[in-house]
Amino acid sequence: MIQGSIVALVTPMHPDGSLDEASLRQLVDWHVEQGTDAIVTVGTTGESATLDAEEHCRVIRWTVEQAGGRIPVIAGTGSNCTREAIELTREAAAAGADACLLVTPYYNKPTQEGLYRHYRAIAEAVAIPQILYNVPGRTACDLLPETVARLAQIDNIVGIKEASADTPARAREIRARCPGFPVYSGDDASARQVCLEGGAGVISVTANVAPRRMHDMIAAALSGDRARAEALDAPLAPLHRTLFLESNPIPVKWALHAMGKIPDGIRLPLTRLSQRHQPEVRTALIQAGIL
Repeated sequence: MIQGSIVALVTPMHPDGSLDEASLRQLVDWHVEQGTDAIVTVGTTGESATLDAEEHCRVIRWTVEQAGGRIPVIAGTGSNCTREAIELTREAAAAGADACLLVTPYYNKPTQEGLYRHYRAIAEAVAIPQILYNVPGRTACDLLPETVARLAQIDNIVGIKEASADTPARAREIRARCPGFPVYSGDDASARQVCLEGGAGVISVTANVAPRRMHDMIAAALSGDRARAEALDAPLAPLHRTLFLESNPIPVKWALHAMGKIPDGIRLPLTRLSQRHQPEVRTALIQAGIL
């Protein structure tokens, strides 16, 4: 089972919006050096919504190649089209990804039965381990615990990233219904609590800019060391908040650019971080000891 601090990696882009392969490979190396436990590539933080299918698969290949087996790679392959999700998942498996992360179908608003059949169809079509991803605030679709319990019976559905309005409460309900089924926090602010209560880790935006600190904090929480986890999480709290002042990944890409890690490229309809929010993000980076 993959556990710990899993970075929801950004997709570096040049100022004109074209993909920056060199910066992506450098980020992968940096995360290996910093102790990040796994990488999610081309998830929603990786701007999967604005990459075409060829680019999507190319970024997965680059990430797997650069990781070189040193760190697990989880490919984002979700879609609101079941056929497209199957194709992307097949491509990720062929590229050598260790697992796939599949966001709930957005905009369509499927029923719970539709969600069950969607995920079952992907799992039956591709044998790679698959992690569900529930983020109703972004998708207008909520994968309910009773449906998760049905899906957890499928062998290659191996966990869920949960990012609902009350992530700790939802994580507790899923664990109660599905003993032993890994639950990953999709909310940095509550990741410590989720892990202290039996979660498997976090799929993190904050880990993009503070990989070692997130690794150490989550490791402490997973070991049950509440005091150490709280102490390590305290300076990260401003980041957990300010990295969502505008739609993700706008603030985190600005922060990585300020750190000299990536160019300032981002694709429309997202735009660069507004000037009024830049000082607050910069202050959070300083408080965390990053700048």
